[in-house]
Amino acid sequence: MGETTKIEWTDATWNPWVGCTKVSTGCAHCYAERLINRLHRGNPGGHSPFTVLRRTAPATFDAPLRWARRLPRASDGGYVRRVFTCSLSDFFHPAADPWRREAWLLMQRTPGLTYQILTKRPERIAANLPTDWGPNGWPNVWLGTSIETDDYRGRIEELVKVPARLRFLSVEPLLGPLHLSPYLFDIGWVIVGGESGPHARKMDLDWARTVRDDCIGMGVPFFFKQLGGAQHKRDGVEALLDGRTHKEVPRP
Repeated sequence: MGETTKIEWTDATWNPWVGCTKVSTGCAHCYAERLINRLHRGNPGGHSPFTVLRRTAPATFDAPLRWARRLPRASDGGYVRRVFTCSLSDFFHPAADPWRREAWLLMQRTPGLTYQILTKRPERIAANLPTDWGPNGWPNVWLGTSIETDDYRGRIEELVKVPARLRFLSVEPLLGPLHLSPYLFDIGWVIVGGESGPHARKMDLDWARTVRDDCIGMGVPFFFKQLGGAQHKRDGVEALLDGRTHKEVPRP
């Protein structure tokens, strides 16, 4: 986590806290859990360290303040830096309730950064927004939810209830058929990818094609991240779908 990242659809990752608990089938082979548990192999408790949320050290919690000071001024044509928030946790996890207000205040102090908040708990968003969120949300915060199959489309219904500058979907890992057309009027970006890691489940390319075609039909930016599985990095084709890349990013 930090000011640079290999995640293609963002510029930086910020983790004011780390750790999470699983809520659906997409969590089964969580990359963040693998990373955190690997860093805590000496844990004597007999449980996964990832399941205990921990606030990060001040240098990490306050990192966006340093990043913002180095951004070009808007009058100089500088770009707005995208920050994937809680890449190793869930911003709306209930265990993070004591720390969230301070995180919101930090976002408010750094308007030159665009915070991409992705959650599997969209039903908790509305009750945990800042009091001055307003009818259109804050201009530097995007809200998103993760879904894996049609079984979790209810998360989209929760997300679109909340005003936001931009709402987005992370369809990763894509584990089954998913039909997004009824919801894309209220969605500004869709990211799709197969599962990676040692126990990756296979993504049927027809599932990805359906999401792609839904996005094209509605004019929604579509970002295809990876095939996943054994094909993840084979011959450099991890980002190809039907022979071409899809790397669209919204510019709200």
